[in-house]
Amino acid sequence: MYLDPKEKAKIFAKHGKSATDTGTAEGQIALFTYRIEHLTKHLKANHKDYNTERSLVMLVGKRRSLLDYLMKKDVLRYRAIVKKLSLRK
Repeated sequence: MYLDPKEKAKIFAKHGKSATDTGTAEGQIALFTYRIEHLTKHLKANHKDYNTERSLVMLVGKRRSLLDYLMKKDVLRYRAIVKKLSLRK
């Protein structure tokens, strides 16, 4: 599997409050970003894999809704995570 529990814990420790706190919006956004990057690489090699393409679109939508939530709740946290993950140019 491409995402083992150790890798997940590293993502949450780096972007969330702690390695075991998986509920923060920042941690979820970082996890979705990691998965989106992985699926994008897969789709570049397998361009006819439509199930993965659908999963990718759904993940992007989930990340977008979490980013919208974070922007409404706390703009500073939103700006910090966008800058940290370099989601905007």
